[in-house]
Amino acid sequence: MAAKNSNKVEDLRVKSDDQLQGDLAELKREAFNLRFQAATNQLERPARIKEVRRDIARIKTLQTERTQSPKA
Repeated sequence: MAAKNSNKVEDLRVKSDDQLQGDLAELKREAFNLRFQAATNQLERPARIKEVRRDIARIKTLQTERTQSPKA
């Protein structure tokens, strides 16, 4: 499972800041929709909430790394 996560991180690392921002906005929208579905008992895949939250965290971590690292 660790290999699968590192692939996701590597895929994110090659994206530009704008692409990451777009992905983050899309994931936040999906998280909102999933929370709404959970509240109305219409959620088909409850595990998807956890996946989306972790993907959001991955993107935010990468954005933080990029802002803190000095440009070479």
